[in-house]
Amino acid sequence: MGDLYVPLDHERGGVAAQVASGLREAVCSGRLAPGDRLPSSRDLAADLGVSRGVVVEAYEQLVAEGFLVSRVGSGTRVAPAATRGRPATAEIPESYCHYQSRATSPDLSHFPRERWLAALRHALNTIPSDALDYGDPAGVPELREELAGYLRRVRAADVDPANLIIVGGVAQGLSLVIHVLAERDRRLGTADRCGRPGTPATADRGARPGTSGTAARPGTSGTAAWPGTSGTAGRRRQGGRHGRIGLAVEDPTSQRQIPLLRRAGADPLPVPVDGRGLDVAALRDHPARAVLVTPAHQYPTGVVLSPGRRAALVEWAREADAIVLEDDYDAEFRYDRDPVGCLQGLAPDRVVLVGSVSKALAPGLRLGWVVAPPALAGAIRLARGEFDLGSPVVEQYALAAFLRDGGYDRHLRRMRREYRRRRDALVRALAEHLPEVRVRGIEAGLHVHLDLPAGWEEERVVAAGRELGLAMEAVGPMRFAPGRPAVAAGFSRLPVHRAAEAVRGLKARMSGGIAD
Repeated sequence: MGDLYVPLDHERGGVAAQVASGLREAVCSGRLAPGDRLPSSRDLAADLGVSRGVVVEAYEQLVAEGFLVSRVGSGTRVAPAATRGRPATAEIPESYCHYQSRATSPDLSHFPRERWLAALRHALNTIPSDALDYGDPAGVPELREELAGYLRRVRAADVDPANLIIVGGVAQGLSLVIHVLAERDRRLGTADRCGRPGTPATADRGARPGTSGTAARPGTSGTAAWPGTSGTAGRRRQGGRHGRIGLAVEDPTSQRQIPLLRRAGADPLPVPVDGRGLDVAALRDHPARAVLVTPAHQYPTGVVLSPGRRAALVEWAREADAIVLEDDYDAEFRYDRDPVGCLQGLAPDRVVLVGSVSKALAPGLRLGWVVAPPALAGAIRLARGEFDLGSPVVEQYALAAFLRDGGYDRHLRRMRREYRRRRDALVRALAEHLPEVRVRGIEAGLHVHLDLPAGWEEERVVAAGRELGLAMEAVGPMRFAPGRPAVAAGFSRLPVHRAAEAVRGLKARMSGGIAD
């Protein structure tokens, strides 16, 4: 065999291991095929500028691992089965393939790279070495302090840093909360079956998509370890099957969340959404242990939970000894209305606030938070430590610095102005070129809700829109009950000068009955 490329760094040391690693990579990548003969140890040593003993040691290691075979008279060759049986490339589910088509994604080209880099440098230059060790799974104290102040100031939240847990985004935050509630219910159910006072929930066939237990609605209890997990004797547990909780969800809601909620231990119970938000009267008909809501800007309809419904929801939670999970996913982007404070500020003893920087900065940072009542916060903190020991600390310190020096606020103000321009351009274009499409939910967020004309198929509209650069998602798959055709259309990544052209293209395609 002729020359063979094996990268080496002589200054790094461990040359024999480097030679073995380079040859191993060549075999695994296919650069060396089964049966290929390798240079003699003397020739390869001369080519690499190392001693022959180094190459002999590397060859012997790879023979022992099964990558090479060595026989007297035939030299050293790649083993016949060395590259066989390599796992095929995993097939990526379709649901993971359209991240850039999410209607709620921000414009990542505006991520404040220089300011974030400055925050990272500040963190690395100032944090003590011990801060890089395993820390509090709830997050670094500096970030929890800064976030608590920010949420009190901007979202009117009632936050104590001790009750705030840093998580890897809203998805992980919701998973942790549901896991904790379901685990508590499982333990209470086990105690009931072991002869302690209590009545196990009875199974009942619920509305799509799963089953849930039916139960008499419990009254308010002062003996619960934390809200929503009352241990009062004789109390029938509400919600899902043993070890799971009945979780009321908005109908329609993000279809991406449903598998996550189920996996965490929830049985979703759909509750309709109308022009005033979640129908609390309908919620009272469900045996739910908790409810997940997006009150500031419902997804996908864009509806804001009305003041009357907010008060009724808190009243339901107290009467039912239940928990409200508030997904505050895009509340910082408001355009045509006064700020709406978070629901948690009204009832910090009943509401768990979950948020992140995914819309304000970037989803890839995986930085979010959970604010919970004290006892529940402690259980979430414990679960966080048991699952993955916490979030990366350097990024936490960087976000704390970004909040402290005002960089986060300045970025939000700049993006709020830009997103409003883009929203206005899309809404104008729709009014001019597609007046038959009803536009709703425009006052806040990063998307609008489009009610489609009769005869228009959601999937065809979405396919045509995506080809034209419009981030669209069909609302039909987000529904539990049938509804009129609609799509959620994002405007955050649609430049102002492209809006009219994209809408004209959509009109032409749909008028001609084509989507490709």
